[in-house]
Amino acid sequence: MLRIVLPKGSLERATLELFEAADLAVARASDVDYRASISDPRVSEVRILRPQEIPVYVSEGLFDLGITGRDWIEERGADVVSLGELAYSKATANPIRVVLAVAEGSACKSLGDLAGSAGAEGRRLRVSTEYPRLTARVLAAHGIDAEISVSYGATEAKVPDIADCVVEITETGRALRAAGLRIVETLLVSRTELIANPKAARDPVKHHAMSQLHTLLVGALEARQKVLVKLNVPPGRLDAVVAVLPSMRAPTVSELSGGRGFALETVVAKSDINTLIPALKDEGATDILELALSKIVH
Repeated sequence: MLRIVLPKGSLERATLELFEAADLAVARASDVDYRASISDPRVSEVRILRPQEIPVYVSEGLFDLGITGRDWIEERGADVVSLGELAYSKATANPIRVVLAVAEGSACKSLGDLAGSAGAEGRRLRVSTEYPRLTARVLAAHGIDAEISVSYGATEAKVPDIADCVVEITETGRALRAAGLRIVETLLVSRTELIANPKAARDPVKHHAMSQLHTLLVGALEARQKVLVKLNVPPGRLDAVVAVLPSMRAPTVSELSGGRGFALETVVAKSDINTLIPALKDEGATDILELALSKIVH
């Protein structure tokens, strides 16, 4: 039913891992194969292509559904429908940033300073980037006349000899700092998104299938951040334990046979579990179990 295109390159591994966690495992003959399949009646075709191309192909109707970053949607100016953000990137759950960076020793502290420094030397500002359209729009909005050249890699190495500054993506800024660059401005905060062709999104049957796949993907992502906690509580300690036990709504409480206490279970943030389990034990909880989750669907 749905023709899907997934990103090749930096997002590839994280995307395939997400689809597997969502029980939508992507099968292909080899790691370099561009054609793949998903054993699901809602999916008729899967391709793995560069994320730069995906917004255009989805916009043109070559695919119904795709995954790419907001950075490439904005760069290509593609007419697509966003079904929602997916909280993952190359290595973390954090978004990436499209930033403008200069040499660490540069006196420039802002975009205004940058325009002034190039003008003082009697030439246009030289900018190297993989995002020429996005960069041009932002600089024009600040009244900066720039000579923008397309970079095909190693962008950060082009300052100062080839370019005065670069526009590049970063998750942490570590690679830019290692290259001797300093971030002046964030041009765009970009998250991974599930996008659809507008015509396909208006089709009731296809839209329903898209929504179902989106539910599975979001559920798998949320489950990464949570765990299920099960525990027993002796009589008289229920209120004290519940007071320190977070939950999505309220913990499930069941009475143990013979009036020997209560069994509780709830979903909590994985980041809190290292302090929660000792706190529960301090309040009298016993037989505490921490269980991994596959999906959380609200």
